[in-house]
Amino acid sequence: MFTGIVQGTAEVVAIQEAEAFRTHVLALPAPLNEGLSLGASVAHNGVCLTVTAIDGERVSFDLMRETLRVTNLGALKEGGRVNIERAARFGDEIGGHAMSGHIMGMAELVELDEAPNNRRLWFEVPAALGRFLFDKGYIGVDGISLTIGATRRASAEHGPRFCVDLIPETLARTILVDRAPGDVVNIEIDPQTQAIVETVERVLESRGV
Repeated sequence: MFTGIVQGTAEVVAIQEAEAFRTHVLALPAPLNEGLSLGASVAHNGVCLTVTAIDGERVSFDLMRETLRVTNLGALKEGGRVNIERAARFGDEIGGHAMSGHIMGMAELVELDEAPNNRRLWFEVPAALGRFLFDKGYIGVDGISLTIGATRRASAEHGPRFCVDLIPETLARTILVDRAPGDVVNIEIDPQTQAIVETVERVLESRGV
C-alpha cells in the first residue's frame, strides 16, 4: 500500500529492452534506498514495481507489457525522472490517502495556470473515468495524493476534466514542476470513491433506474 506522499524523485540511468518487456534502472540515493531489499515494492509515478536487483544506488525494476501499455512509464527514456514512494509500513502516518499503485489510466495536461505561490493544472481523463471525479475528492496523479479542486463535464469539444492546485512543496518534491500541456500523467482513482460509485451504479441498475 502507498499513501501518495512522494518522498522524492529519481533518474532513470539505464533501460534494457526485450520483447513486450523492459527493465529500467534508477539511481536511487539515500534515504530512498535505505533498507531496500529484493522483492520490495516501490511506486514510480504511482505504479507499484518490484525491486529485481540492487547494485549500490542502482536499483532495477521489471515492467511487463500491460504496465508499458497503460502507464506513462513506457515513454520514459534514459535521463528521465520519476516520482518515488516506498511502500507504507504498519504504523506509518498516512498523510495522503490509501493508494494501491494500480493505475487506471492516463490523463493529458490541457491547461496550466501560474500564480505566485501555487500552480493550477487541468487534466482531461478518458470518458470511462469521468464518473469518479468529484469536487474535493481524492485522486492520484503520477503517484501524488491530491484533492480535486473542480471538475468539468465532458462536452462535444473535450472529455471529462479536473483540476488540482499545487503548493510550492509539492512542486519542489515532484516531477509535476516540469509538466507542460500535452504531457500525460498516470491516474489512480481513490479506491473508496470507486467502490461507492460502482456500488451505487449496480443498485440503480438492479432497480431499473
